[in-house]
Amino acid sequence: MTISRERVLDELARIALPGGGTLVSRDMVRALNVESGVVRFVIEAADAAGARELAPVEAEAQRLLSALPGVEKVQIVTTAPAGPRGAQPQVTARSGAAAAPPPNLTIGRHPTPQAGPAPVSGVARIVAIGSGKGGVGKSTLTSNLAVALARKGRRVGLLDADIYGPSQPRMLGLGGQRLTNDGEMIQPLHAHGVTVMSLGLMMKEGEAVVWRGPMLMGALQQMLNQVKWGELDVLLVDLPPGTGDVQLSLCQKAQVTGAIIVSTPQDVALIDARRAIDMFDKLKTPVLGLVENMSTYICPNCGHEAHLFGHGGVAAEAAKLNLPFLGEIPLNLEVRLAGDAGTPVAAGEGPVADAFARLADRMIGGGMA
Repeated sequence: MTISRERVLDELARIALPGGGTLVSRDMVRALNVESGVVRFVIEAADAAGARELAPVEAEAQRLLSALPGVEKVQIVTTAPAGPRGAQPQVTARSGAAAAPPPNLTIGRHPTPQAGPAPVSGVARIVAIGSGKGGVGKSTLTSNLAVALARKGRRVGLLDADIYGPSQPRMLGLGGQRLTNDGEMIQPLHAHGVTVMSLGLMMKEGEAVVWRGPMLMGALQQMLNQVKWGELDVLLVDLPPGTGDVQLSLCQKAQVTGAIIVSTPQDVALIDARRAIDMFDKLKTPVLGLVENMSTYICPNCGHEAHLFGHGGVAAEAAKLNLPFLGEIPLNLEVRLAGDAGTPVAAGEGPVADAFARLADRMIGGGMA
């Protein structure tokens, strides 16, 4: 028997809270996910004291939901907004872990339950930029590709979904700036012709995000659907490395046009790129093509061309898998310097900017942007 979200909410509505009301009537259930017999959600209390008082409520929710036909496992996290500096951490869970939560994404009500992938208002295409491992330059490529597409006249958005390591604010020159909202929707920022949303714009640089899977899923859904994206030709989503919760949530919650896989040429990176491709295949998300990053290095002094990570491995892998090869991006010091300075190299002129422009042209020509 399959359990529904509505049945879960009905059960939670039966549990009385200290002071009156229920978890549902007081809008305290966040990031509810029901899948394959597993029920996961977050109970959001007003403060640490309130979270402690909810221990019996959490136990009752665990008991009621575990007794439902079709429920194999129940995972509940009780959390509260961070208190003053020096206060005790305010997240409690059955595992006993504790940590101070990062920025509160409760804008308006919590995300509306979805039966399946849904479009994002005003966004014509969603393209995920992924990699099987870290360190291949995926985030740098995403910011530069977004700028290159904007220079081609496309209306481009960039969602920094690398929630544990949001780097787009720094690379797009938005460090220190903050998002605003009207109580219902978040107003994104703009840089180099690109509309930008990142959790990094809601926290101090270097501050850690300590969230479990259900909170990640809720945050991603809000960043997709509670942001005033406007009318976009394409929304690029900078995914974290690997094949985890964010990738799964994105493909389950949003109508993703397809994914672009970024890899360096060496074998160890290609092994992980294959895992990313296999993940998107299992999620029934088309892989639009592969990009070889750090493909070649030209010595600025003598002009000698070197292949520090090998060369051509991604093109060969694309041919083997019968997938489009979208191009090569060279390894160049200017890419790093420009990103650190907040002005992507694609915003200027030169051989590297030209390489990103060619990649943008291939996306536009292939109907991806």
